[in-house]
Amino acid sequence: MNGNPTSTAGRQIPSPNLNKGVGTGLGWNLLREDVSLPAAVLHQPALEHNLRWMQQFIAAYGLKLAPHGKTSMAPKLFALQLRHGAWGITLATAQQCLVAHEHGVRRVLMANQLIGRENMAIVSRLLQDADFDLFCLVDSAAQVEQLGAFFAARGQRLQVLLELGVPGGRAGLRDAEQLDRVLAALERWSHAVALCGIEVYEAVLDSEEAIRTFLRHAIATTKSLLGEGRFARSPALLSGAGSAWYDVVAAEFAAAGFDERVERVLRPGCYLTHDIGIYREAQAKVLQRNPVARTMQSGLVPALQVWAYVQSLPEPGLAIVGMGKRDAAFDAGMPRPALHARPPDASPRPAPAHWRISKMMDQHAYLQIAGEDDLRVGDMLGFDISHPCLTFDKWRSVLLVNAAYDVIDVLPTYF
Repeated sequence: MNGNPTSTAGRQIPSPNLNKGVGTGLGWNLLREDVSLPAAVLHQPALEHNLRWMQQFIAAYGLKLAPHGKTSMAPKLFALQLRHGAWGITLATAQQCLVAHEHGVRRVLMANQLIGRENMAIVSRLLQDADFDLFCLVDSAAQVEQLGAFFAARGQRLQVLLELGVPGGRAGLRDAEQLDRVLAALERWSHAVALCGIEVYEAVLDSEEAIRTFLRHAIATTKSLLGEGRFARSPALLSGAGSAWYDVVAAEFAAAGFDERVERVLRPGCYLTHDIGIYREAQAKVLQRNPVARTMQSGLVPALQVWAYVQSLPEPGLAIVGMGKRDAAFDAGMPRPALHARPPDASPRPAPAHWRISKMMDQHAYLQIAGEDDLRVGDMLGFDISHPCLTFDKWRSVLLVNAAYDVIDVLPTYF
């Protein structure tokens, strides 16, 4: 290990050489064993491909992109997304908004309700920065009353979007009566709470037909409120899309016939790293049903792996790997062995297809192998994962590597 170790969520990694910039390398190579394993690794070529792919897709529909930052909570990745053309960054909590602001993000869509005195106080302090643009969601008259009283007392005006919901979903207005009550509350507090648009989260539904119906309801509501002059912002915002149905949202929003009075913003987040599980399956469906996606070069590709050592071969057909539930997501499928390297050889090869993780404990994984397989204690394995959100949040730092596995940057996370 080179340099003085720095703790990262219990991991020991070399301290960065601050005299070297991103892209020049830090003098470490993953396969040369310059880094303590297990380690979460982002592959720069795949990351760059995904950034270009999604921005191209969004632009083809004439929409804007505000990727959900809760996926990585890595401000260096926020900056990368913004440099590739993102309109802003989506977040879920007041604390996440604070992190983004402290790292230079100046437009945030908080896709959640702002509830609670200290959370409101955090946002109030952020709004003292005149260059900071923040939107949050409302879905009840009671919430509008609370927000109005808080921000009016501070002489501030909070920008909000109406969240529309569906029966059995999570938050969001269910019917016209609720909408009328919220609109009346917004009228009473218009000096402190500014209605700026409409927001939906379509993935609470599981069929394309139901999702399209829901999106068309959001479009119709936007048009109705626009005609009534209800929006305090021009253009008004219309926002939707998680990482599974973004193509359907894009198609419906683009077909709605809005002019420059409406700005349409999509919020997928997991496209950045993609995966080999739930989002690979979702992307396959996107490529099947969406004509724009089918015309684009390739699709999204996995960019995130967890690397670990084989630490024990206690019995035939079983290897114990130094990676567990504290290191990689397991809620949507076990990590899958993808690459096998044997130090000091710096040329990883594909892992055999029959290798599989059958069980994970806190910091151990049970890898099923064949008795004749060439696997040794000290070998390095790279695992693809399903559900990047629940891998990122296990790490205080993620390593960015190039095609040769040189570490070119360390990306801190702020969960």
